[in-house]
Amino acid sequence: MEILRVFNNNVVLAKDGNGGEVILTGRGLGFQARPGQSVDESKIVRTFVPSDGRDPDHLAQMLADIAPETIRLVVDAMKETGLDEHQSASTTLVLALSDHIAGAIERRRRGIDMTYPLIGEVRNLYPREYGQGRSLLAAINARLDTPLPDGEATSLAMHLVNAGFATGDLTYTYTMTGVIQQMLDIIEQTYGLVLDRESVNVGRFITHLRYLFIRVHQHRQLDGEPAPIIEAIRAAYPKAVRCASTIRSLLELRLDADISEDEVAYLAMHVARVTADAERVGAGPDDGSHADGK
Repeated sequence: MEILRVFNNNVVLAKDGNGGEVILTGRGLGFQARPGQSVDESKIVRTFVPSDGRDPDHLAQMLADIAPETIRLVVDAMKETGLDEHQSASTTLVLALSDHIAGAIERRRRGIDMTYPLIGEVRNLYPREYGQGRSLLAAINARLDTPLPDGEATSLAMHLVNAGFATGDLTYTYTMTGVIQQMLDIIEQTYGLVLDRESVNVGRFITHLRYLFIRVHQHRQLDGEPAPIIEAIRAAYPKAVRCASTIRSLLELRLDADISEDEVAYLAMHVARVTADAERVGAGPDDGSHADGK
């Protein structure tokens, strides 16, 4: 492998045998090294492969700014909790988590207390990632002399959710969290009911919403469904269609993107299902007509 850029004694950007750019870390790997030289592969501890179109130089600079022991701490904790076996193994997420933990350790050292205002939303909207965040925090704290506060699990969970958007920027994930909360409020106000945020059906609905956000973010919305299918949904769930149209206005305002008719139709179908289920729980047996009455 050939060195392309040296960031510090422990981090270099290199070109692998296939011509791709990789970020290499290892103690002394960059010491007295220069671009064009061959990498001393015996010193390589970890190899990070930039993905998702992220700038390799930017990622390498992030790595260079984080203490190697912090990155090792996060990587080891991810392995212990099994988070290195799926989306969380991405270079972007490893760096995001390491950067966050480095900041959390520094705040703890300086005695700065943090508030975690989204803990309720994260726990209810993203239960899987919240559980993973708690496990990851426990594994990290087991390796620290002074543990980080429990609230850090919320922040770690947000980074895990953000992994689905192929970006290191949490802004979109924070937006999604707030908008999903608003969408659920719209449904409750429209139907005059209270959704059980911890129920299986609401969980499935939130999963649908998360994939909707991903499709919007990636410019891959549902489109081109046969007209009879869309018309059948509109005819079967008129109230849900009106509710979905209100939600559509919210989405277009907050995401600055047009929402396709197909997405609105399938959103209406999910709204009808989750509200029918909520009304059955709250009012006993129901044939479904009341939940979406005209």
